[in-house]
Amino acid sequence: MRIHNDNLLIRDAKVEDASLLRQWWNDGRVMAHAGFPNGLGITGEEVCQVIRKRSSDADRLLMMEADALPIGEMNYRSLGNGTAEIGIKICDISRQEKGYGKRLLSMLIHTLFTEYGYDKIVLDTNADNKRAQHVYEKLGFQRISTRENAWKNQLNEWQTAIDYELQKKNFISQL
Repeated sequence: MRIHNDNLLIRDAKVEDASLLRQWWNDGRVMAHAGFPNGLGITGEEVCQVIRKRSSDADRLLMMEADALPIGEMNYRSLGNGTAEIGIKICDISRQEKGYGKRLLSMLIHTLFTEYGYDKIVLDTNADNKRAQHVYEKLGFQRISTRENAWKNQLNEWQTAIDYELQKKNFISQL
């Protein structure tokens, strides 16, 4: 996959990205919202295995770039029945809260709806991640449920998850 819009690029993750992904995934500041405030503790070879595994049209790990520099990663996977699940992390902390997330998500969602034939996109987020919720709702996602005490983070603290879905007809592009 390769999606380009102005200064933004979404492309397939490559084994050459493993070192940077390892750095990001082992950084607790980047991974705290996903339940890993101490980072993943993942090795370079383990990252390479993830990249190799997530390289099909049904399950793909993607890199995001702004101005030709990597700023984060995103992914999607098919759940069947015309539904895809997505995820996104702006991993370069200096690039967060600059509007990249809504633009990059718009690029991916548009492509999943128009080129890959999906009818619905789902995701979940930590209830404490208000910034992400604002972006998702701006794109047209609807809250479908809140799951109290859905999972425990690395510190053994209960976390609440919010489930969202986006129907193709409700998508509001931010490009």
